[in-house]
Amino acid sequence: MPLASGTKLGPYEIVSPVGAGGMGEVYRATDTRLDRTVAIKILPAHLSERPDALERFRREARAISQLSHANICQLYDLGEQNGIHFIVMEFLEGESLGTRLTRGRLPLEQVLRYGAEIAEGLDQAHRSGVVHRDLKPGNIMLTRTGAKLLDFGLAKTASTVVPQSSGLSATMTSPNVSHPLTAEGTVLGTYQYMSPEQIEGREADARSDIFSFGAVLYEMSTGKRAFEGKSQVSVASAILEKDPEPVSVHQPLAPPALQHVIHGALMKDPESRWQSAADIARQLRWISSSDSTSNIARPVLPHRKWRERAAWAIGVLVLLGLLVWAAFFGRPHPRVVRASLLPPADLSFDFMGDFSGPPVLSPDGTRVAFAGRVQKDRNSIWVRKLDNASAEKLAGTEGAYALFWSPDGKFIGFFSDGKLRKISVTGGPATILADAPNARGGAWSRDNIIVYSPDYRDALWKINADGGTPSRATKLDPSKHTTHRWPSFLPDGRHFLFFATNHAGGRRGDNGIYLGSLDSDASRLILACEGNGLYSSGYLLFHQQNALMGQKFDPDRGTLSGEPVTLANDVQHDGGTFHTVFTVADNGTLLYEPGPENGIGNTDAFWMDRSGKVLGRVAEPGPYRGGALSPDGKRLAVSLGNPKSDIWVFDLERGRRTRLTFDDASHLMPSWSPDGKRVAYMTQFGAYSMSGTALRARLASGSGEEELLLAPKDDNGLPVSVSWPQWSPDGRYLAYMQQSGPTGTMIWVVPTSGDAQPKVVVKPASVAGKETFFHISPDGHWLVYSSYDGGREEIYVTSFPSGTGRWQISREGGTYPVWRHDGKQIYFIGYSVQLMAVDVHPLADGFEVGSSQPLFEVRSVLALGSPYDVSPDGKRFLVLTEPIVSPSPMMLVLNWTAELGK
Repeated sequence: MPLASGTKLGPYEIVSPVGAGGMGEVYRATDTRLDRTVAIKILPAHLSERPDALERFRREARAISQLSHANICQLYDLGEQNGIHFIVMEFLEGESLGTRLTRGRLPLEQVLRYGAEIAEGLDQAHRSGVVHRDLKPGNIMLTRTGAKLLDFGLAKTASTVVPQSSGLSATMTSPNVSHPLTAEGTVLGTYQYMSPEQIEGREADARSDIFSFGAVLYEMSTGKRAFEGKSQVSVASAILEKDPEPVSVHQPLAPPALQHVIHGALMKDPESRWQSAADIARQLRWISSSDSTSNIARPVLPHRKWRERAAWAIGVLVLLGLLVWAAFFGRPHPRVVRASLLPPADLSFDFMGDFSGPPVLSPDGTRVAFAGRVQKDRNSIWVRKLDNASAEKLAGTEGAYALFWSPDGKFIGFFSDGKLRKISVTGGPATILADAPNARGGAWSRDNIIVYSPDYRDALWKINADGGTPSRATKLDPSKHTTHRWPSFLPDGRHFLFFATNHAGGRRGDNGIYLGSLDSDASRLILACEGNGLYSSGYLLFHQQNALMGQKFDPDRGTLSGEPVTLANDVQHDGGTFHTVFTVADNGTLLYEPGPENGIGNTDAFWMDRSGKVLGRVAEPGPYRGGALSPDGKRLAVSLGNPKSDIWVFDLERGRRTRLTFDDASHLMPSWSPDGKRVAYMTQFGAYSMSGTALRARLASGSGEEELLLAPKDDNGLPVSVSWPQWSPDGRYLAYMQQSGPTGTMIWVVPTSGDAQPKVVVKPASVAGKETFFHISPDGHWLVYSSYDGGREEIYVTSFPSGTGRWQISREGGTYPVWRHDGKQIYFIGYSVQLMAVDVHPLADGFEVGSSQPLFEVRSVLALGSPYDVSPDGKRFLVLTEPIVSPSPMMLVLNWTAELGK
C-alpha cells in the first residue's frame, strides 16, 4: 500500500507519490530539519523480505554515496523504520528523458548539451569505480540545471564481475514495450540499451555503459531506438549483429562528427569502442562549439591506438591552422578558423592550481607564453611562436606561475618563490621587483606600471616595472571582498579590469569584474560573475557556467551593452583561483584550454614512502580537497566534491566509507578529535550566502547530530571568517584561524569547557603579515605554523597555548606544516614543491631546530585543505596529488569576432 501524505520516516515527512516501478516507489517529501524538499525511494513491502531485492536496494545507495557530481542525482541519507527501507535523494524538478522522447527527437543543441552532461556524469561514476549497467532514457532526468543520472540499482563496482548467464535464454520472449523496464532474473539491464557483452552474459565494465549511452544518444538525435525488435530475442539479435541506420537518415542536418561519436560508442567489440565517457563529452562539447554543418569530425578515434592516431590528426589540424594563419596576416578574413596546439614532446602544460601558468598571448598575437614542466622538473616559462611548432624554454624561470607580457612584447612578468619578477623574452637573468608570497596575477601598462596581486587575500598593488617601492592600487572593502586579483589593462593604459570576490561567499551581486584606475584606489563593478575578464576588440570576455562569453564593452565609459554571446562552450575554469584558462590578443586571436564544467578534476590518493615511491592507492581518484588521518592512522577524513564539498570518513582497513555532511554548504579542512571519535571541519555556506563560515563537528561513525563548535560575529553582528579547526591532544582547547581585517589572519584558541573567552595565540609580527596553516604538537605544548611577514611564507614554532617564543623552522619558504607523531620531526612543503623533513628537539626552556632534508616532490598543493598527512610511525605519507594525464591541446581561434554579428 502506498505511503499516505504526512507519514514520517525519521525526520522526513511524505508529501505525495512521484512514481513507482518494479523495484521501488518514489515520493516527494520534506526534510523537517532543514525545510528542504527531497525525494524518498522506498523498497516495496513485498520485496523487503527478499534478500536479492534488499541487496539491490542497498547497492544503489552504496553506489550513489560514492558519487558527487553536478550531473548525478545526489544521495542525502539512508534509513530503515518499521521495516521500511528508504533512500533519501535530491528532489529533481523536470521530466525524464524517456518522457521527453515520446514527443520526438531533441533539437541538436540539446542533444549536444545534454549528451555532454550525461557523459560527464557517467565519467565521474566510472572514475569512482561504479558501472551503472542500466543506462536508459528513463534513468536520466532533464532539469533546468541540466541532465542528471538516476537509478544505480544495478550498479557494480569495477572490481566485481557481472554474474554469468547462459546467454540468450528462453525468458527473452516477452513482447517489446514502449516504456521498457529492467528485466529481473535474466541478464541484468534493459534490453534495448544493453551492450553485446551484457546480452551474452559476459563481464561488463565501464565500456558497457558507453555502448548503452551510444544507444541513448542515437535515440536523442533521431527519435528512433538504435535497436528495434518485436521481442527481446529479436532486439538482442539486432544488438549482436546489426548496426543502426546512420543518424543522417532521420536527421539530415546532423553534423557528420555526431555520427562519428555515436558510431564509436556502438562498436560491438569493447576494445574498439570509445574507452572513456570523458572522451565522448569532449567530442560533444567540441561539436557544440563548432560550426554544426562542419564535415570534419574531431580527430580522435575510439580504439586502442586512438591516442597515436589522434596525435597525427591533431598535427594535421595544427599544420592547416598555421597555413591559414600565414594567410591571415595583413588582411581581414571572413571566417573563424580553429586549430589545436599540442604541447611539445615530453612537456606537460600546467594550467590549473595556485601556482600554475596558464597561457598568455603576446599583445600582437604572434606568440604564446605558458608554464610547463618536463617530467618531475619544476614549472618553467616556455615561449612559442604561433607559426612555429617548437617552443623555447626561458632559463632561470623555475617555479614560474601567473605570467603576463609587457606591452611591447619584449618582457614577461611572472611570480616565483614568493617574488614578482620580470625576464627578457630573449633570455637573461630574471629581475626581482617585489615580494609576492602567493600571487594572483599581474598586468603591465604602456606607462611601465605593473599592477599585481601579491597574495590570495589582498588588494592590488602597483610598482614601476624598473623597480621601486610598491603602493596600493585598490582598496579592499572587507564587508564585500577578501581578494582582488587577475588585473588586465584597458587600451588607455590607465584603467584596468580585475576580479573581486569573497572567500566566504558574499553577496552574488558584489562578486565579479571591476574597473580600477592607476589614478585612484576607488573601483566599481562592471559585471557580476565568477571569474576573471579580459577586454579585446570591443568586447569584454568572461566565464559563465562552463562557457566563454563575450559582451560589447565601451572601455572609455566602462559600460556594457547588448546581450552576451557564447564564444566557446567547453572552456576550463579553475574554481579554486577564480581563473578561466583563456587569453586574447588585439589582432583577433583567441586561445583557450578545453575542459569540463567546474574546472578542477579528480585527484589521486596514494600511500608513499619517504623516498616518494608509491606503495599503493588509498582510494579511487576523486575531487579531494584535503584530508587528515585519524590518530591511529586507520581512517581518513577527507573533503570530497567540487564545487560543493562534503566530509567523508574512509575506513582504510575495511574499505568502507561514511558520509558525514548532507546539507547545501561546502565542508572543508577536516581534523580529528584526540580519541578519534569525532571529526571537526569548516562549513562554508552557499556560494552567494551571507552566512559566512562556521566550525562544526560530527561523530566519525555518522551517527548523532551535527555539533556547532564556533560561529563568531564581529562588533556589527556580521559573520567572521573562521577555518582550520583543530583540537589540542588533551581535548581542552579548540584552535582555529580567524580573519582579522581585510587581509590578515590570526591563530586563536578557545577552551572546550567553561566560560573562558577565545584568545589570540599567534598574530602577525607586522602589519603586512598574516598566519596561515598550523598544527599542534603531539604533546600539546607546541604549535607549528606558517606565516607571512611582508615577505614569503615561512614555517615557525611557538609554545601552546600561550604563544610565547618564536623559532623559525624553514629557511627558503614553506607551507602546510605537520608534526610527526613522536614530536621529533616537522614536515612541510617548500617553495621547491619538495616535502621537507626537519629534526626538532623541544627543550624545557626553548626549542632546538636540527637538520633538514628533502624527501620527495608533492605535485599538487590544494588551497582548501592539506594535501598530505603522515602515518603514526612516520614511515608512510598519504598524499593527494594530481593524476598524470596525457596532455590535451589548447584551442586556437583566429578572427573570433567574425561571426559575432551574425
